[in-house]
Amino acid sequence: MPQISRRSLLLAGAGGLALASIGTLSTASTLDRALATTASRALDTAGTTLEQAAAARNSIGYSRLFAGPGFPLVVREELSAATLGRDSRRTAMASVVQLTDLHLIDAQSPMRFEYMVDQDPSAFRPHEALGTHAASQLVERVNRIAVGPFGGRPFDCVVSTGDNSDNGETIEMDWFLAVMNGGTIVANTGSPSEWEGVQNAGGTLFYNPELDVRDRYKKAGFPQLGSYFESLTKQHVSPGLKTPWYSVFGNHDDSIGGTVPIGWQPLTDAYTGTTKFTGFLDDPSNLALNAVFLGIHPIELGCGAALRKRWQVTPDEGRKPFTPVEFMKAHLEADQIGPGPVGHGFDAASAQAGKAYYTFPIAPGVTGVALDSTNRVGFTHGSLGTAQLRWLERTLTAGSSRYYDSAGHVSNHRVQDEYFVLFSHHTTTSMDNGIPDPAAPSEKRHLGPEVVELVHRFPNVLAWVNGHTHSNCITPRAGATPAQGFWEINTASHIEFPQQARIVEVCDNHDGTLSLFTTLIESAAPYEVSYSDRSQVGLASLYREFSANDLYYKASHEGGPLDHNTELLLANPLA
Repeated sequence: MPQISRRSLLLAGAGGLALASIGTLSTASTLDRALATTASRALDTAGTTLEQAAAARNSIGYSRLFAGPGFPLVVREELSAATLGRDSRRTAMASVVQLTDLHLIDAQSPMRFEYMVDQDPSAFRPHEALGTHAASQLVERVNRIAVGPFGGRPFDCVVSTGDNSDNGETIEMDWFLAVMNGGTIVANTGSPSEWEGVQNAGGTLFYNPELDVRDRYKKAGFPQLGSYFESLTKQHVSPGLKTPWYSVFGNHDDSIGGTVPIGWQPLTDAYTGTTKFTGFLDDPSNLALNAVFLGIHPIELGCGAALRKRWQVTPDEGRKPFTPVEFMKAHLEADQIGPGPVGHGFDAASAQAGKAYYTFPIAPGVTGVALDSTNRVGFTHGSLGTAQLRWLERTLTAGSSRYYDSAGHVSNHRVQDEYFVLFSHHTTTSMDNGIPDPAAPSEKRHLGPEVVELVHRFPNVLAWVNGHTHSNCITPRAGATPAQGFWEINTASHIEFPQQARIVEVCDNHDGTLSLFTTLIESAAPYEVSYSDRSQVGLASLYREFSANDLYYKASHEGGPLDHNTELLLANPLA
C-alpha cells in the first residue's frame, strides 16, 4: 500500500531550500518560515499548492485525505544567480497553465488490457471511470484562480500536453472537448442500463465498488459503495475553460492503449465489436502483443488473429478509434471553439496533411511552439521526424536576432526577437523511439539528445514544458554558454496521484535575468467527502482519494521540493 505520508518529510525539507538553499532543516518552524516567505513574495496563493496540498490522514494503509500544508517556493539558480530586490522590479510577460495526461477513459471499452495490470499498472486504475468528473473540477480550479500568483497577469492560455484520451476513442475525444470547451457529458458507453466493465464482474483482480466481493482493493481498505455506476453515468456538466487553450498530441491519442499501433486490425475491429478483449486464441499473437508492452518491436499480427470469446458486451460505434487527422479536425468544428482560438492550434490545412505541430502567440514577444513527439509506429516513447525538426530550426531562426549555427558560431540577423516556450508530450529523455513512422518509412526519426542540441543553439528558448512521465520533475538544461541554457519542466498527470497541473509565469526582473515561476495546482474538488455523496464534486473527490490509495501508487510521481513550486532563474538573452 502507498505510504503517502512521505509528503510531510518532503515539506519539512523544502523549508530549508526555500529559505537559503544551504541544507535541509526538518523543523515545523522552518516550514512555517518558508511558507511565510512564499506568501510574502506571491501576490496571492489562494487555490494553489502554495496555500495547501492533499495529504494523508493515516501513515499506514488506506487513508482519507485532508488539506495539508502548502509547498514553499524554492529558488533555483543553476542557470543564473538571483539578485536582491527583484520582486519590486518584476513585471509579468506571460502566464500559462499546463494540463497534461488527463487520460479520459472509456472504462467499459472492450478494447482495453485490464487483465495485464500486473505487467502494466496503467491497464487498470480503481478510479478510472471518474475521469470526466475530476477533469471538470480541474477546469473549475483554473477558472477560479484566473491569474498568475507571482506576476498577477491573467492567464494568457492553457496548454494540454497530450494523452487527452486514454484509448484513442472517438467518445473519449468528445469528452475531452466537452471538458475543455464546456458542455454536458454522460460518461457511459455500450448498454444504457448496465455497467459492462471489469469493475462489476466480480473478479478479485479489480476493484468492485458495488459488489460484496473481497477483491484485493477491498482487502486494502477501499470502501464498498452503493449506486456507484448509476451515479457516475448520470449527465454532468463541465464549465469549460474561460481562457484560450491549445492541444498537443500524446501517444495515447494516436495508438491503442498508448502503445499498440492502430494498424493491428484485429484489435482495431474489437473497439466497436461485441467481444471484450482478454487475449488471443493463438500464442504467437499473444507473444507479439506482450512484446509491444515490453518495448520490443514485434512481427505484425496476422489478419486472422482471433480473440478469445469469454465475455460479450454491447457494441458502440462511439468507441471507434480516431485517426490523428480526425482528432485535429474535431478541434476545428464550429461547436468546439469554446474560449478559442478556432482549432485550438490546428488549422484546416495542417489537419488535412496530418501535421500536428505549430506555433501560437502566448503574449506579446512570447511565442509557444507545440511539437508532435508521438511516433505513429506505436510504443509509448517518441521522437521527431526530419520534416518537423527542420521546421523547428526554421521557426527558432526566424524569431532570433542572435543564435548559434551548427558549428557553434554566432549568427546575427535583423529580425524581431521572440522568447520561445516549447511544449510537447514526451520529455527529452523519453524521446528515444527511432523506429520509422509507417506513414513515412524513409524519414529519419530524431531522438531527444539531438533535439536538445538544436534547442541549445537558440538562447531565447526559455523552457520546454512536457508530460508523459506522470511525474513532477524540473531539470536545468545547461548549454555551452550561460545564455544557452533552458529549463525542462515536466508535470505530473491528472490520472495518477498527486493529480496536479502547473502554472508557468515568465517574468522580467529588469536586472539582466528572467524568472520562470512554476506553481502546482489541484482540482477544485474537496479532499474528503461522505461516501454517500454522489454529486459531480463528490465523485471528483473520490477520484483523487482512490488514486492516492492505488495499489500501484508511485511516490516518485510527486517529485520533491525542487520540482514543485519554484522560481527558475535564467540570464535574459535579449537584455
